[in-house]
Amino acid sequence: MMSGIPDALFEDHGCTVISIEVTAGAKTNVFPAGYNEWRNTIGCRVTAPASEGKANKAVIALVAKTLGVPATAVSIIAGMTVSQKKISITGLPKAYVTEKLRALQEGK
Repeated sequence: MMSGIPDALFEDHGCTVISIEVTAGAKTNVFPAGYNEWRNTIGCRVTAPASEGKANKAVIALVAKTLGVPATAVSIIAGMTVSQKKISITGLPKAYVTEKLRALQEGK
């Protein structure tokens, strides 16, 4: 259930920040991959391993592709070495990101 999506997003200086929880080494790349209501995070699964920044690069690429923005518009602003991360998306308002993620989750 993704009803808590807005709780995992906030706007900051013209960017939308998403709180995510990454599972590296997964069988498939999936974003959004559920919602953790206790941590207020949106799940993100990537096939890349959690070593040498590979999973972080995969997260950036997957989030960019999912939201239809260039990878240069996506950056990890907190949590570089842990599974819980904050991702900044430049140029997309919170309302757009919320609706996009809800639509993707409901389409599954």
